[in-house]
Amino acid sequence: MEIDRQTSDLVVLNFVLQGPSETPFDGGVFQLAFAVPEQYPLQPPQVRFLTKIFHPNVHFKTGEICLDILKNAWSPAWTLQSVCRAIIALMAHPEPDSPLNCDSGNLLRSGDVRGYQSMARMYTRLAASPKKG
Repeated sequence: MEIDRQTSDLVVLNFVLQGPSETPFDGGVFQLAFAVPEQYPLQPPQVRFLTKIFHPNVHFKTGEICLDILKNAWSPAWTLQSVCRAIIALMAHPEPDSPLNCDSGNLLRSGDVRGYQSMARMYTRLAASPKKG
């Protein structure tokens, strides 16, 4: 974790998550930005992927994440670590009925799990592979 920048009412933290094993994201390294408001933990952080990811609940261009605990199901009991765990669980178990990435969601809703996993693996290799050297 590193603090990227701080303003009077917002702290932005960058986190790195490993792609969950036995998923198309396995082996990937994903950067996320957490914008933590001054009112945290009473208000949720705003979280987005900085690393491109092909997932039905992540907007491909902005990295916005559709996850209920970051919106209407937020509780002050949630910590930043538990938010990371929830995001990892979402990566392993996508919710195609609530897509921000319609292409990804449509593949899963139509039953083309193989197509979804193939695309997700390809984008993981392209955008989230650890840099060598």
